[in-house]
Amino acid sequence: FRLIPRADTKPVAKALLARFGTLAEVLGAPVGLLQEVKGVGPAVALDLKIVAATAQRMARGEVQGREVLSSWTQLLAYCRSVMAFEAREQFRILFLDKKNALIADEVQQTGTVDHTPVYPREVVRRALELSATAIILVHNHPSGDPTPSRADIEMTKEIIEAGKRLGIAVHDHIIVGRKGYASMKGLLLI
Repeated sequence: FRLIPRADTKPVAKALLARFGTLAEVLGAPVGLLQEVKGVGPAVALDLKIVAATAQRMARGEVQGREVLSSWTQLLAYCRSVMAFEAREQFRILFLDKKNALIADEVQQTGTVDHTPVYPREVVRRALELSATAIILVHNHPSGDPTPSRADIEMTKEIIEAGKRLGIAVHDHIIVGRKGYASMKGLLLI
């Protein structure tokens, strides 16, 4: 850590990994929890958040403006980098043009540890505003288990129906967790 001059930073790095498990979880941890680790003050915590933001922007660069359905691996890597280690549930929408290139990636809602309210009308309204012809729904499960809940499946079907009436396709709903991801289309749930 550049902010701890003339000191051995290995003990701090080891303490962070012992507390959070992996580098990804260290980078995804809230600033307050990072600062609970001995040797991590506000400046070090901020540096870690800068590294996390840089990694997310690099991952976004791999999918922005490209045909996302042809770079599925990069899309999943991007989704995992921005969502897998969030402490609260987050619902994102990837808006696509007629060539399936990414127009925008927006957080629609942020909820609690196990629920995020999503309104199909708002999802479709935003897609129309952006002139999107298709969307990919993405949300995380902070528990780590990406298995879709009954509520996840029902809400997805409502969005599919709302979009269908206005010519907006829902290509998939991906659920991201620390233990991997689940594709509702891949699981034949939609």
